[in-house]
Amino acid sequence: MTDGSGPRILARVRSPQGKRWFAILCVAALGGVLIWVAVAEPPEHLWATMFLLGFGGLSLWLAERMRQATAGQLLLTDAGLEDGDGRLIAPIGRIVSVSRGAFAFKPSNGFVLTMDRGDGFAWQPGLWWRIGRRIGVGGVISGAEGKFMAEMVDVLLSERRAAERPDSDR
Repeated sequence: MTDGSGPRILARVRSPQGKRWFAILCVAALGGVLIWVAVAEPPEHLWATMFLLGFGGLSLWLAERMRQATAGQLLLTDAGLEDGDGRLIAPIGRIVSVSRGAFAFKPSNGFVLTMDRGDGFAWQPGLWWRIGRRIGVGGVISGAEGKFMAEMVDVLLSERRAAERPDSDR
């Protein structure tokens, strides 16, 4: 697959609309309930009211961030993992490994890439996160698309290792 102007697209991950809106509404409902409790039944202590209002507002902000992030997509190209806007998240040459097993610490329906060095913190709620050397892909994504993308990364890593290995037949 290619769009004609850039690198070849090997895999694509999107958020199914039903799962996406269910997650957004759950987080927004939490925010709404916290704010409602703080206003309708104010706790005795001011700090408790401030806590409820603060976390309610934070939940509403998170719901909006998730709405924006899950509207996009992730693409695996020859160059690496990038978002739908073309921003390179994980260059293929810097990926060391991919973890996708049942007991791996990974997002729901997703996988974790380990990079050769850290790039700090970044987060697109429901789609991907980066903490140091680890990039987690998953959350509110299609399980089949996530599995396919992880397998394609594994294939690319295997091809790179085979190309780097000296021929023992010569």
